[in-house]
Amino acid sequence: MFREWKEKEYIPPKQMLKLFIRGGFALSKVLLKNLGSLKEVRKEKVGYKPPERMYELPEYRPGMKFVKSDEKYLRPTLHCNPYSKEVIALANHLGAFEKEPYEYAKDAFEFTKRKIILQIVPLDSVEATLRRGYGTCLHKISLFIALCRVAGIKARYKLYALTMIQQWFDTFMADPLMQEWYDAMGYFMLHGEGEAYIDGKWIVADVGPTPERQAAAGIPITKFGEDSIGIWFQAIPGSIMRTESLPLGLTIASKLLMKKISPGSVAKMNNNVLKMYEKGRKILQEMGEEEYDKKARKGYKMPEIELEQKSIIFE
Repeated sequence: MFREWKEKEYIPPKQMLKLFIRGGFALSKVLLKNLGSLKEVRKEKVGYKPPERMYELPEYRPGMKFVKSDEKYLRPTLHCNPYSKEVIALANHLGAFEKEPYEYAKDAFEFTKRKIILQIVPLDSVEATLRRGYGTCLHKISLFIALCRVAGIKARYKLYALTMIQQWFDTFMADPLMQEWYDAMGYFMLHGEGEAYIDGKWIVADVGPTPERQAAAGIPITKFGEDSIGIWFQAIPGSIMRTESLPLGLTIASKLLMKKISPGSVAKMNNNVLKMYEKGRKILQEMGEEEYDKKARKGYKMPEIELEQKSIIFE
């Protein structure tokens, strides 16, 4: 089993291990310092209603086409099973095996980016994400990768630690405890993108932000093949990792934070994201997406973000 884990890159790379270790110590320090505040936060009742799914799940039918392979970047990995009925049905619905690989991957990107709403929930399977209709950026990346792999397009993860623009920082820093945790660690958020291998090159796909959230932040609406680095965040120098799979350990960490440590804070973050989504939806309704994006790109320059001391983990 260990050999398989290593081969499929379930074992976290060196950069990520450093992040986990440093982050674990920082989190423990903050929690010990704020035991009283933590008890109060955990008692706090935060009203939260998950968003409704924005699509109907296509029906799976026996005999639907899919590619089954044990080749690297095509096979199932942690939380990313391209052979699940939900993924196979959606891939066929999106035109797998009928469209050219680039066009199909672009449509898979658009579906995942637009239809799956960002919400902070523990990591789980791509089929669970599809049934639910929302998830974290890692849920969304896994879904995009599964949709590529099931159609015979190699796909992988591009993960990194990041520093984000103030508009999105404010959304996720829901209360003083989260703020202190962030400050203590320098950063604790792991973001990423998918990459699809088409016509001999890897094409980046940041499916994390919906157009609505990007409109609410006043930034361009990123497209298939367009990197979000330099638009709404910066990757911490030395932290970029390209892997076949999500690593072991993220699932436990996500459940610990979201279910045990501070579920109220997570509910606040999710509510903030939904408010941001609604704000952006109104902007796009009034302006039209094409007109908004054209205006947003005109002379756009990402605000400067302080990176000092945050690259220390990776030096």
